Amino acid sequence: MKSRDTLIRLKKFQVDEKRRKVMQIETMIAEFERMANDLEREIRVEQDRANIHDPAHFAYPTYAKAAIQRRENLKHSADELKVQLNDAKDALAEAFEELKKVELLDERDQMRERAAEAALEQSELDAIGLMRTRTSPA
Repeated sequence: MKSRDTLIRLKKFQVDEKRRKVMQIETMIAEFERMANDLEREIRVEQDRANIHDPAHFAYPTYAKAAIQRRENLKHSADELKVQLNDAKDALAEAFEELKKVELLDERDQMRERAAEAALEQSELDAIGLMRTRTSPA
């Protein structure tokens, strides 16, 4: 039984680790998207300040060009993280299923043990009852 308890603890640990990984990736995606939105606002402000909105214009602000490139890099990174997030969610679901299987096996074994203990107790009670009926004066 100890090996089963150890296995359950291991599976719970794996589920927790996968859950943490999912949360970490979700946090990173949200942070990248927030940073990209901040850059978008900064780009608009720089374009409005220079009164030039065409990146192909020879006098387009250098800061705006650099911010556009950073924003695109952040969006690309967020897209890659979304793929990783889907993989991490799949791994979490798989780890959770494995945990449930082990827990169900453990529960089934415990029910068998309880049934065996109850049957043993009942046979002991039956034996006591049978002894009393044999020794009772009629």
